[in-house]
Amino acid sequence: MELTQNPLEKIWVPWMNSRLTRRRGSSVPQFTNSPTMIVMVGLPARGKTYMSKKLTRYLNWIGVPTKVFNVGQYRRDAVRTNMSYEFFRPDNEEAMRIRKACALAALNDVCCYFTQDHGQVAVFDATNTTLERRQVILSFAKENGYKQVKLSSPDYMSCDKEEAVADFLKRIDCYKLTYVPLDDDRDRNLSYIKIFNVGSRFLVNQVQDHIQSRSVYYLMNIHVTPRTIYLCRHGESELNLRGRIGGDSGLSPGGIRFAAVLGEYIRHQRIPDLKIWTSHKRRTIQSAEAIGVPYEQWKALNEIDAGVCEDMTYEEIQNHFPEEFALRDQDKYHYRYPKGESYEDVVQRLEPVIMELERQENVLVICHQAVMRCLLAYFLDKSAVELPYLKCPLHTVLKLTPVAYGCEVESIFLNVEAVNTHRERPANVDVDRDPEDALQTVPDHS
Repeated sequence: MELTQNPLEKIWVPWMNSRLTRRRGSSVPQFTNSPTMIVMVGLPARGKTYMSKKLTRYLNWIGVPTKVFNVGQYRRDAVRTNMSYEFFRPDNEEAMRIRKACALAALNDVCCYFTQDHGQVAVFDATNTTLERRQVILSFAKENGYKQVKLSSPDYMSCDKEEAVADFLKRIDCYKLTYVPLDDDRDRNLSYIKIFNVGSRFLVNQVQDHIQSRSVYYLMNIHVTPRTIYLCRHGESELNLRGRIGGDSGLSPGGIRFAAVLGEYIRHQRIPDLKIWTSHKRRTIQSAEAIGVPYEQWKALNEIDAGVCEDMTYEEIQNHFPEEFALRDQDKYHYRYPKGESYEDVVQRLEPVIMELERQENVLVICHQAVMRCLLAYFLDKSAVELPYLKCPLHTVLKLTPVAYGCEVESIFLNVEAVNTHRERPANVDVDRDPEDALQTVPDHS
């Protein structure tokens, strides 16, 4: 839906102190000791839910537990009939009572999320267009001892399209009757960001901590222009054939064939203004060179550093470092190879890549298995538990098309056979067990 000139606004409300449990191998610092509530402000159809979901996905991906609380969903659960625009009239007292109760229910759930579930960021997704509603939120925060700082509708699923559009426009008119935007003078002591025309202009006021500044930076880089992102691994390498991890070997004969087929596939797609990114490793560069167009090398796209285990087979790792082998299977995301990296480390170094992918339009990323898993987890909103086991086979292109509230994925196998480098999650591993318990039993992955 086309966005108007009206600004989309966000308010930040930091919450009480909490502590994230640190796991073996993790070196990523806790971002904040004060969990934050992000309050969306703006008329309907301005992109609030779109940005709420995108920001939540980003913060979860970088390791900040975040959850969206969509007040519209609370309303739909409370009133299970189709609501016309009249439900949103400011003089409809019964509807106003229901809407306020839904907002309070969502606020109570936010409180539980912080105190019981140890969440770090809650995104309060609602219009919040009146001074009264925003004061309810700020009063709720004050009563609970919190500090004050600032940041396609399911309602019409069964309706005729033209009638739904007409009713929705009338609903917006209802909100306009009472909409009071954030005021640069009245609200000067609050921290907030105003976003005009989905990112054509920004106004940032009193942003105070790390989470707020990272959120602002992220929101200033996303766009809604239609585009396609292609992810694929390099062609099969000589070390892939020998079952060895890491290293910097060239392509195998099969990998060379794949590179040629990849070039044909990309040229056949006729993708406008396509950018191609590779790592600094030979196998990705050789894969890109066969396409015959300029490409850019990113060190951040290098494969996970296996440290002392580089160039080894999994059997050799199990024989030489049985304790490390078992610990990695117990917590693959947080485990760091001795003198190497963890998946958590890779996510952190890939953040600039993600930010640039959000800024760009059509991009082909030729990378490595662990790196591709991290990128794919961001776009598909996968958890840290799922991420290290995402299937990213050789000689397969994943075509990602961002849509309103998610990402469509098409998998294209380019019909060049390659070895299988995927290792399934061990069946005998309890993900809730302390990793130290893994020393008692070393799983066999031969």
